[in-house]
Amino acid sequence: MEIKEITGDNFQTEVTKAAQPVLLEFYADGCSFCKAQLSVLEEAAEEACDVKFVRVNGDKERTLAGQFGVTVLPTMLIMNGEQIFRRITGYQSLEAILSYLEM
Repeated sequence: MEIKEITGDNFQTEVTKAAQPVLLEFYADGCSFCKAQLSVLEEAAEEACDVKFVRVNGDKERTLAGQFGVTVLPTMLIMNGEQIFRRITGYQSLEAILSYLEM
């Protein structure tokens, strides 16, 4: 399953107005942990079909990163609408991500 890139322009449509829960990852291109996390997120997206997976480049979308108080990359937020259910920082295993998604 493709993980869609989110910007300030499509954030509201793709995240806060999504019909299902969303796992939103903040990452940076130069972050080795973020690069490793992407492959794990792609696997998780295949297993958790009822969750939408999206990514925000924290370097390019500093306003969004600031809005959510992101200071560590990768940071993942599990959201439903505008409500944040869980904030996860640092690299996470597939098992950990799937367990976080059990709401």
